Amino acid sequence: MNKYLLVVCAALFVSCSSKKNLVKVNRPVQKPDKIISDDKLVKVYSTNGYIERFKTIAIEEMNKSGIPASITLAQGMLESANGNSSLAREANNHFGIKCHAGWTGKTVAMDDDAPGECFRFYNSAEDSYRDHTEFLKRQRYAFLFELNRTDYKGWANGLKQAGYATNPKYPELLIGLIDRYGLDRFDRGETVIAKAEREERVQEQIQIKESQPDIAKAEPAKAPLTMKIYEVIPGDTLFSIGRKFGLTIDDIKIINSLQGDDLKPGQLLLVSK
Repeated sequence: MNKYLLVVCAALFVSCSSKKNLVKVNRPVQKPDKIISDDKLVKVYSTNGYIERFKTIAIEEMNKSGIPASITLAQGMLESANGNSSLAREANNHFGIKCHAGWTGKTVAMDDDAPGECFRFYNSAEDSYRDHTEFLKRQRYAFLFELNRTDYKGWANGLKQAGYATNPKYPELLIGLIDRYGLDRFDRGETVIAKAEREERVQEQIQIKESQPDIAKAEPAKAPLTMKIYEVIPGDTLFSIGRKFGLTIDDIKIINSLQGDDLKPGQLLLVSK
């Protein structure tokens, strides 16, 4: 009888232990360091003010990687609305880079394609510019680093070709900004030897990153940038375009770096925040 009871108890113990091992443990989710509840545009920088403020870091990154300073500045202007978007103002994120499994820095939650999406939160805007350079150092963009540092048109079209943006007008929008504000004045050429050395260094960095499966998996390429771009037709005004896309006149002017109210047929305007 005692032996029977011992067997039953042992069986119950094993059964209970097995069930205990099957219990799912809910690990706490890391809370964001900040939550942005309203994506509003507040004019902190004028277009020329933004260019003046960030031209130095754009040139520094160009000298290190080969990305034309004009391209980096134009992308920052577009993606942060000249530093006036909520994400730029409150999280120093000027390129809309989201979190991923390998991101260990601070985070900010904001509604985007889905509610409460996780974006990177930088200590400074300069850190955002540096991270933008690192984010482009991957295989899908590798061919761009073989271009001259003064070839901003090649970079603009190459970014679209590599899938950075889904809108076919994206290169024209970048080139238009660069030409309108003369951003190519910050681009610097390099000697044949310096270019070869820079290419070899950057391509080696890309290969090292791509050869580490854990890092490559944790750092997926940036999701293609979705932008609504509108081509102005005769009779359009900022007011009529704003009504069509749910934007104020000031929104359109801030997003597109417009100084006045004049529009020209064929002009491209960004009409999404």
